[in-house]
Amino acid sequence: MVNSRLIKLATYLRPHWKTMALGIIALFIVNVISVYIPLLIGDAVDQLQGALTLQSILRFVVLIVIAASVMWGIRMFSRTTIFGIGRQVEYELKQKIFQHLLRLEPSYFFTNSIGDLINRATSDVDNVRRLLGFAILSLTNTLFAYTLTLPVMLGINAKLSLAALAVYPLMLGAVQFFSGRLRNEQREVQENLSDLSQLIQEDISGISLIKIYAQEENEKKGFGDKNESLLNANLKLARTRNLLFPIIEGLVYLSLVLLLWLGSGAIEAGTITIGNFVTLIIYVERLVFPTALLGFTITAYQRGEVSIDRIEAVLNSEPQIKNDENAIALPPELIEGKISVQNLSYTYPGSRNPALYKLNFTIQPGETIAIVGSVGSGKSTLANAIPRLLNIEPGIVFLDGFDVTKIRLRDLREAIAYVPQDSFLFSTQIRDNIRYGIPVAEQPEVENAAQQAQIHPEILNFPKQYDTLVGERGITLSGGQRQRTSLARALLIDAPVLILDDALSSVDNQTATEILETLSGEIEGQTVLFISHQLSAAATADRIFVMDQGQIVQIGTHEELINQTGLYQSLWKQQQLEEVLQ
Repeated sequence: MVNSRLIKLATYLRPHWKTMALGIIALFIVNVISVYIPLLIGDAVDQLQGALTLQSILRFVVLIVIAASVMWGIRMFSRTTIFGIGRQVEYELKQKIFQHLLRLEPSYFFTNSIGDLINRATSDVDNVRRLLGFAILSLTNTLFAYTLTLPVMLGINAKLSLAALAVYPLMLGAVQFFSGRLRNEQREVQENLSDLSQLIQEDISGISLIKIYAQEENEKKGFGDKNESLLNANLKLARTRNLLFPIIEGLVYLSLVLLLWLGSGAIEAGTITIGNFVTLIIYVERLVFPTALLGFTITAYQRGEVSIDRIEAVLNSEPQIKNDENAIALPPELIEGKISVQNLSYTYPGSRNPALYKLNFTIQPGETIAIVGSVGSGKSTLANAIPRLLNIEPGIVFLDGFDVTKIRLRDLREAIAYVPQDSFLFSTQIRDNIRYGIPVAEQPEVENAAQQAQIHPEILNFPKQYDTLVGERGITLSGGQRQRTSLARALLIDAPVLILDDALSSVDNQTATEILETLSGEIEGQTVLFISHQLSAAATADRIFVMDQGQIVQIGTHEELINQTGLYQSLWKQQQLEEVLQ
């Protein structure tokens, strides 16, 4: 598992290896200079013991200032270079995650919380950025600090150097002991953060429902519980870190005490000069920062490990609905709109009962079909199966004789304008919402689609008309206005097939009937399938499919079906009675 994470890190860094190499080389030069400066100071101490003159002091001061200035400039370059790579990888990962999410089918987002996905694309990516910036810089700096400093220390006095470093294996053991605990606690923090993000996202989306049912206190309590869990997880992680880091720091300073204790005797014995002893003290102090920083680096690494796993879990989720290896290109302008279904059955994952069971029918080009039935009869499932929003088997659904699973997805979706039950609108102008499928559409085209959807007069009544901004998910519009705006968006595409999944449920019967009559009369050659509970609107269709428990139980015109004993006749009588009672 560790090796796989390192391989992933290498994959992230591969496009930037030249820049990373340049930053590491600069860091190496910084460490070379930082080894040279203590030697210069030690030499100055020894030389100045006998002849303390202003000229000699100035000479050493100038040399030290020059060396320190050069080191500072190169250090800044190395830090900005390596940190810049972390930022670049952060950008690339966010792009990759977003593009991958766009490839996944809608059902993926039903089984994975939006808040958790957002957290993975932001917080987890940020952790990887820290790992590739801060952690690599710290680990590389620590490696150079030891490999360049230790030989010089041993050359000055091996006994004192080894004594000062004797406690370091204890420090490494402490780090190793706490590493697994840090990883688990960091994972717990990330999971609690995802839960909290999901709750916030859900409550903001459902704020109207919360207020309608006066559940503010319950939601406040729910948020408090999850927030407390996150707090406890963070405190647990902080306690572990606050236990580890003082241990590391204490061991480092213990080495300095040992050096001072043994060094004083070595100076008296004449085995080391005062200047060299000062140099050793500076070297030991120089190793304090990278050694103490090692604890923070371990934390960044543990956090990055968890985040890599969480990010890769998203990226490794293969789309269930994707292009066939030999997918055919089928430009929409060549499609007539004939739909054939042969023995279509579909069962949702985790369900025992099929949502659709052995459906067989053919819809001719230009035909208008109404699909009616009780709630849960499979109407929406059928609507989702035709444009492959569901993972259906090959050889079942055909468009103009072509198996839809063999048609390139982009071509299939461009051939089918689909208006789902949820009339989703973006937080932008009404104009941009209508021309979402064709962003370059001109104003006359937008208005024509709006007129067909019978939303144009109402848009003109808005103060800013087509420049009116709709709130998130179209909250500033009524339900009927949202549905007709979504319908206008689909009509602008002028696709050969139009599917309306109960897309006029918030529109009154008269307006819905007028819209469907417009679709049947003015849009020549377009195949229309519309699901509706408004039977007066369905009556205008060429044919009506009546569904019950996943099956088509009746097919015919309105006149034929109301004269047949069956479900349609019952639904019609029930609706007529409801209208009378109203």
